[in-house]
Amino acid sequence: MAQRLSPETVWAALKTARSAGADAGWIAIGGARELADVLARELGRGAAPGAARVTAGVDGATVLVYVLARAAGEEDRRALRAAHRARVPLIAVLADPSLEARVPFVFATDIVRVQVGSAFPLEEIARVIAHKLDDQAASLAARVPVLRRPVCEALISSYSRRAALIGAADMPALTLNQIRLVLMIAAAHGIEVDRERLPEVLAVVGSGFALRTAARQVLGAVPVAGWLVKGAVAYAGTRAVGEAAWRYFAARAESAEPRAA
Repeated sequence: MAQRLSPETVWAALKTARSAGADAGWIAIGGARELADVLARELGRGAAPGAARVTAGVDGATVLVYVLARAAGEEDRRALRAAHRARVPLIAVLADPSLEARVPFVFATDIVRVQVGSAFPLEEIARVIAHKLDDQAASLAARVPVLRRPVCEALISSYSRRAALIGAADMPALTLNQIRLVLMIAAAHGIEVDRERLPEVLAVVGSGFALRTAARQVLGAVPVAGWLVKGAVAYAGTRAVGEAAWRYFAARAESAEPRAA
């Protein structure tokens, strides 16, 4: 059954996105102290105060990034176990590429290796954080600019895949999915969208209407694989909307940042 797109459903999506953006998330960084200090400085470039910090505790943290310069010892195990029990998502960074890629309480997909003689791979670490946290990463990206590109890329991919499952035929559900995507991208840039700014969001989403309308006109010509075309059109349209929103809010955030004298 198609979902009805009403002012109430749009307002609910707006409140959800505002809640995500308002969450004062932060990155806890632990492990090898000197390396953890370096990573905290690099992740914290341009970030809100305390948004990326070395800490022994994880209470209230959105994610723990744990740096290992050697095989995990008992102290490391205790720290990782405590985060696991507190249900804080875990990411491990192996500063020594010769280390075995198995870390207690950390999934293999959440382990990042540092190559010999290289700096921390911030883009890769940010991508893992983005995929690990999904929508929750928006609040972090708002406070940690290094995360914004990977978080927006992950959001666009995630919402585009959801759109492919919805298909281009269910326009209300598809449009609401795209509105949510645009709102999450706004939240990732620290831009609050209220009732007054909602028309801006709808204008960005409207950029995908032409593609969807054209696609709906040709769906009848491919009755055998119509469902496949619908999914492909919904995916491409949502990705186009997401990328337009990314450019729009990135420009807005950049213009709002104080410039150096």
